[in-house]
Amino acid sequence: MARADRGEAGYGSMRAFAGERRPEAMTLLARLRDEGPLAASDLERGRTGWWAWSDAKRALEWLFYAGHVTTATRRRSFERVYDLAERVIPPAILARPTPSETDAQRALTDRAARALGVATAGDLRDYFRLDPAAARTAIETLVEEGALIPVTIPGWPVAWRHRDASAPRKVAADALLAPFDPLVWRRDRAERLFAFRYRIEIYTPADRRQYGYYVLPFLHGDRLAARVDVKADRQAGRLLVHAIHLEPDASPTARDALDAELTRLAGWLGLETVATS
Repeated sequence: MARADRGEAGYGSMRAFAGERRPEAMTLLARLRDEGPLAASDLERGRTGWWAWSDAKRALEWLFYAGHVTTATRRRSFERVYDLAERVIPPAILARPTPSETDAQRALTDRAARALGVATAGDLRDYFRLDPAAARTAIETLVEEGALIPVTIPGWPVAWRHRDASAPRKVAADALLAPFDPLVWRRDRAERLFAFRYRIEIYTPADRRQYGYYVLPFLHGDRLAARVDVKADRQAGRLLVHAIHLEPDASPTARDALDAELTRLAGWLGLETVATS
């Protein structure tokens, strides 16, 4: 956040608000202070879509990156609603001392290692999106302290196990995963763990797609057992299932479990039926 406040972090189009356009961002900050939580669409109309950022959106995102504001909530369209950090974060948390960059990066890497159990340098770096140099230094420090223990896994790059990592637990649940779910967010890790190669094909021309437009992986027990291409037809009240692809090693119970999860998904979306192609 300190780097973003100095204009040294964040997207290029945002960094101007740390310098010559800072007064514009401060004006927005004053509006949030006076008017309460606001979204970019409350400030500047006419821009739509995730990537069609207005100047107001860029300024708000710079304020967010720099720690002046945080996310109060999100609207149904996933639009971020911003508010002053002190009105969202508990005072006891805000009052805690700010760690140095080195200590913060070490702590974040330690948390990543605890969460992942066993991980490569890339896995650890990506968990909190640290830059490679910072992650490398943090890993070296944790190895010296004995918090990270080198392990050898066939087919993996160099990896480490956190000394407090618990033994693997049996998973007895079913879930349709969003493309950005932590389990599949880092694609090469999902492939190493589950032999499951997953890509989002929404940007792939239709005639070159392998599995479909918007494909959700399906977790069945401790395996990624299938992938399903779905679409909400809200006008007709249906969840359209364009395609289902079971993995070669899917268990005999996977398809029935997937059907049950699709029914649950339809209900969560407020749709009445599931229509399978």
